This record gives sequence, C-alpha cells and structure tokens, in this order.
Amino acid sequence: MTRPTERTGRGRGSLAGNLVLLTTAVAAVAVLLAGLAAWHTVRTTAETQERDRLARQADVLSRTPALSSLLLEREQRLAGSNGVELAVVAPDGTTAGPAAPAVTTAVIAALRGGDAASATATLDGRRVLVEGHPSRDGGAVVLTKPFTAVDEAAARIRGGLAAPLVVGLAGSALAGALLARRLARPLTTAARTAHRLAAGERGLTLPEDGPAEVAELAAALTALDTALARSENRQREFLLSVSHEIRTPLTAVRGYAEALADGVVGPGELPGAGRTLLAETRRLDGFVRDLLDLARLEADDFRLDATRTDLDALLEDAGVVWAGRCARHDVDFRLERPGGPLFADTDPFRVRQLLDGLAENALRVTPAGRPLVLALRAEGAEAVFEVRDGGPGLTDDDLAVVFHRAALATRYRGVRPVGTGLGLAIAHRLTTLLGGTITAAGGSPEGGACFTVRLPRGA
Repeated sequence: MTRPTERTGRGRGSLAGNLVLLTTAVAAVAVLLAGLAAWHTVRTTAETQERDRLARQADVLSRTPALSSLLLEREQRLAGSNGVELAVVAPDGTTAGPAAPAVTTAVIAALRGGDAASATATLDGRRVLVEGHPSRDGGAVVLTKPFTAVDEAAARIRGGLAAPLVVGLAGSALAGALLARRLARPLTTAARTAHRLAAGERGLTLPEDGPAEVAELAAALTALDTALARSENRQREFLLSVSHEIRTPLTAVRGYAEALADGVVGPGELPGAGRTLLAETRRLDGFVRDLLDLARLEADDFRLDATRTDLDALLEDAGVVWAGRCARHDVDFRLERPGGPLFADTDPFRVRQLLDGLAENALRVTPAGRPLVLALRAEGAEAVFEVRDGGPGLTDDDLAVVFHRAALATRYRGVRPVGTGLGLAIAHRLTTLLGGTITAAGGSPEGGACFTVRLPRGA
C-alpha cells in the first residue's frame, strides 16, 4: 500500500540531495559576489601599493644632496630600471629629467609648498603614476611609473584569489552535505517508522534527538503508535463483545429451531418456545439497530434538521413515556423541569434519541424502589440535561472509558445488567454532532451515576 507514496517521494528527490544543492548554490552565489567585489577591489589595492612604493623611493631620493642636470643620469639609475622615470624640480619651479613632461603645474605648486604630491598623468602616450616629494633645498623629486605595473600587480593578486574561492566553495558543499545528512537521517528513520506503522507494526519508538522539529515529529509518531495500539485494542474488544452479543441469542434461536424441527417441543411448550424466540430475535434486532445507528452517526453525510424547539415540552413528552416504563419496573421516576418554555435551535428528534438512550441505560441498572431522574435547566447560553439514577454508580476507572464502545458492557457482563455496549458511545457521538458536550460523574444525589448533556441554545 505504501509503494505509490515511495515512488512519488523518489520522483521528487531526497531531502539530503536538495539540501546539498541548496547549500552549494548559496555558497556559489556568495563566492561569486565575493569574487566580483574582490575583482574590483584588487586594482585599487594594487594601485595603492605601487603609489606607496613609488612615494618611498621619491622620499629617499629627495634626501640626497641638491640634484643637478649632470647628476640626473646617475639618479635615474638609482630610481630603478622597472619603468620608473625621474624628474627634478628646481626651487624656482623649473623641471628637468625624463619624467619632466608628466609634472603638471598643480604638482609643482604642491611640492613648492612643502607637500608631497600624488597624481596621474600621460607620458609619451602612456598613463603613468606620478609621486613627488619636496627636498631640503626647496626643490623636489618626482617619480613616474607606467600604469602597466598596476595591471601586472592586480593580475598577480587576482591569480591568487581563485584557489581560496574554490576551497571555500568546496568547503561549503561539504558542510551542506554534513548538515543534510544530520537532518535527513532522523527524517528518513521517521518515514520508515511511519511505513511500518501503516503496515501494522506496533510498539515502535523513535529517539527524540536532532533539531526541535525533528524531535517533535519523533514524539508525534510515538504517540501515534500508542494511539493506534489503543484504538486497535478497543476495536478488538468491541468485536469480541459483538460476537458475544450475537452468539448468545443466536445459540438460543438455533437450539429452539432444532428442537422444533426434530419435534422435541411438544404442543404445550410451543408458546414458551415462541416467547423465547421472540425475545432473542428482539435482542438481536436491538443490537443490529444500535450498530446501524452508530454507523450512521459516523458517516460523513449525517444530517441534522435543526428547528426552534421547546426543550421543556420535549422533556415533558419523554417523561410521559419513561414514567410508564419505570412504573413497570417499580422504579421511582422523577421529572425536574424549568417550569416554562426553554427554546433552542436544535434537532428535536436527535435530542429525544439522546435522552431515550441515556434513560434506557439508567433504567437497566436502577434497582426496584430506587429513583431515576430526568432534569432540564438553563445555564446562560446553554440548555443542560441531566439523567441521574440510583444504581451502582461508576468508578474512576469506569469514567475513563465510559463512552468507549462496549467498554462497560465487557467489564460488567455477568455482574450487573448490561446492554449492547453501544448506547453510551451513540450518546457521545450524538451530543458531539448536536454541538454539545456530555460528561459522566460517578455519584449523583440519588446515589448512582449522573450524565450531563450541555447543548447550545443558539443557532
């Protein structure tokens, strides 16, 4: 039965695989954005490094004795052979040297004012970095370097970025795989447990470890296992009770039928045999009727025909019937009414069915001479019915299962009069469908059990 679900799950892909793909995708996006940001930052960083290096060289050269045109060639060699060119600014502002065309008026003004100068210029059709530093004699030294050096430095730095980015991406994918395994393992275990529960296994428990949500799922499956076992035990007990209820009258009917067929029953015994057969068939009919009522109440298409109903008048009509039945069993019947109309929007037929079922249950266990009470009162927006009896009452253990099918019938068979075991289950279901609540108490003023039904009065 679980195979179609399993096929559907495989078609959608596993949680672990989806988590790995997700974390890898997120890591890839993060690496891409970091790479783009670094790519644009690298050139600025390389230019800053080259300018710092060129400025330090200019500072060193500016500390040498006064430069003259005769010394330019030697100082040019000191400046370096990596494309760096030198220019000397005299105290009067004149420039000399290979880099002189790159020294602008703004640079000269800054240097003569005693400040270092940094600029970008064009020399021989090439963009160059310009760094100048004033000397002690009032002049200055200016160095230039082609921008190609910046490009080369940026290329070297960018080349070193690839490896860390790839390592970061691989690490993120690995971390995603570990996380997916940690999350998916308890979920996979939970899914397997759910399939085993669906296949009929019971007594399964799941360790409540992992994240809070996974632990909650494990606890829910364990609770489901317990609930299923309890429900199946109740169904098994109910079926045993049903088989017992049916077998007893069927045995009697079969025995008398065989006796009649074999001619064992004499003419004088025929009326007695007929009465026994009639009683047993009525018993079977009542049991089947209860089963059908319970089946209808559980059906999804069960309907209620709610009308404006005077519950006081409904209780009065019920009292007439039950007063006669109680009198035949020598039970003291009492009726407690509000003394005036008490209206509610409800289904009168179902309310009467509910009261009759509770009264039938109470009359069965009420000894002769003891009371049985049907009561009605208003409490705010609710109408409250009570069915109280002077029978043996209910224990705390009884109250825990009082509305379960056949629970009390199974427990008290042979101890006290019991019915089919379905009456209280039907009453509970009816009350729920009517929008109300039903509760049971072990002791009543009359000494027995008390069933309280609260129904809403509004629509």
